[in-house]
Formats: sequence, C-alpha cells, structure tokens
Amino acid sequence: VMVWLRRCTHYLFIVVVAVNSTLLTINAGDYIFYTDWAWTSFVVFSISQTLMLVVGATYYLTFTGVPGTATYYALIMTVYTWVAKGAWFALGYPYDFIVTPVWLPSAMLLDLAYWATKKNKHSLILFGGVLCGMSLPLFNMVNLITVADPLETAFKYPRPTLPPYMTPIEPQVGKFYNSPVALGAGAGAVLACTFAALGCKLNTWTYRWMAA
Repeated sequence: VMVWLRRCTHYLFIVVVAVNSTLLTINAGDYIFYTDWAWTSFVVFSISQTLMLVVGATYYLTFTGVPGTATYYALIMTVYTWVAKGAWFALGYPYDFIVTPVWLPSAMLLDLAYWATKKNKHSLILFGGVLCGMSLPLFNMVNLITVADPLETAFKYPRPTLPPYMTPIEPQVGKFYNSPVALGAGAGAVLACTFAALGCKLNTWTYRWMAA
C-alpha cells in the first residue's frame, strides 16, 4: 500500500508542479508586445521561469535519483506549453512565442551538476542552482531574438490597450538595467539555489508524510 501511495503522491506532485510551471511561464513571450517595458518584463519572466523549472526539476531529480530526469521534467513543461500555445494558435494568437524549448539546456545543467558530483544534493542546490539561474536568461534571450519582430507582431495582432508602437520610449543609455540578461542571471543565480533547496525539501516532506 505504501509503495502505491508513494507513487501516486509522486505523480500528483509532478502533474501539479508541471502544470503550474507551465501556467506561469506560458505568457513569458508576452514581453514582445510591451516594447516600453520589454527589458523589465524580460527579467521578471526569466526569473519566474527559472524558479518554476528548478523547483520541479529538482524535486523530480531527487525523487528518482536518476540524472536525466530534470531534463525529462523540462520536456514535460515544454510539451505542456506547446499544447497550450497550440490551443491559443487555433484562436488566432501568435504561435512563435515559446516554440523554442528554453528550459531544456538549463535543466541539462542541473542533471550535469547532480551527476558530476555523484548525486550530492548540496552540490545540486549550489552548483546546479547557480548554473540553471545564470543560463536560463541567456537562452530566453535567444528565444526572444528568434521570435517575430515585436512591431510587426503588434500590428498583426492588435491589443485593446495602447499598443507599444504608439508608446513613447525614453532612451536609457548606459544604465545598469540595460542588460536584462545580466540582471536576470544575477538574480536567478541566487534565487534558483533557494528553490533547488525547496525542491529537495519537498521530496523529504513527501516521504515523511507518506511514512507517517
């Protein structure tokens, strides 16, 4: 009975975390609509994606103890997102937001940290968290570069609010926040470690709850 209870709880956690991860990240391409706030939105979305990926992938990875399952978890998130975006595409929404699987390479770094340190959880939290947090904004920028031109998209899919091409933009030259990748990577590297620790703790709590 305990074996099945453990398995069911495990799968429930995976589904819940993966679905919520996808719901949080599914609009992460929306910053191309808001040209005047694009960099700020990019940083926030990058951090949110990093944290949701790390907590679920770390949980899955430490639960199974098999390097590679973090990448598998990222694949689950990617497929969920593709399905949801496909539904939006059927409603006339642009599909080229998150067709790029930005989570996979960052999850691979989690797997690598776990494997290279012989399944050391503390190394996974520290090294894996830093690597994942620093890398995802970089891959997310690649995603941004590969999508359609923001102005072209804004004209093609008009919003009821004031469109970005009508919003005046003050040039910000030489400001530190002009590098959204660096800002997102810096914040992500710190926060991802705490969420990796949370992923490990969720695993411990799950086992303790089932053993009670």
